[in-house]
Amino acid sequence: MPDNRVTRRRAGRPPAGAKEGEKVKDYPQLSIRVPMEMKARLNALSAVTGLAQWRVIVEAIDCFLHDLPPNDRELVDGLSQRLMRAG
Repeated sequence: MPDNRVTRRRAGRPPAGAKEGEKVKDYPQLSIRVPMEMKARLNALSAVTGLAQWRVIVEAIDCFLHDLPPNDRELVDGLSQRLMRAG
């Protein structure tokens, strides 16, 4: 006798965190003031790429970090690791 059960997906959107199983709502919030031009540019980048605004900002920070000299990158990595442990 065949199994006619239908598998149901959970209602709502799947978790959209940076890593598997993470939820954006569990991330700390950040509030910043930026010039109107930058806010408009962030909105446009998000609309054109289909990425959430937080993902655009994370990508920008990663690009900025990548462009730093190696010594500065090491300093940033060390400081951010200490802040994560203390946090």
